[in-house]
Amino acid sequence: MKKEIENEMEDELRPEYDFAQIRGGIRGKYVERYGSGTNLVLLDVDVAEVFPNDAAVNEALRLLMQIAQQRKA
Repeated sequence: MKKEIENEMEDELRPEYDFAQIRGGIRGKYVERYGSGTNLVLLDVDVAEVFPNDAAVNEALRLLMQIAQQRKA
């Protein structure tokens, strides 16, 4: 049964995708640049329901920052 699955997968690959001819690929070439420019935060379900997108989250956090700064002064 395992051989049937392997043959099925091989048949799906188009002939123009000959990976044997591709050379010079570097694994993880952009991982450092990606990591430095990405700040991913996972929201809990109840919080995510309130904010439709990232702009709404940013707006709420900026407002909270302003309130906190006013209370300090």
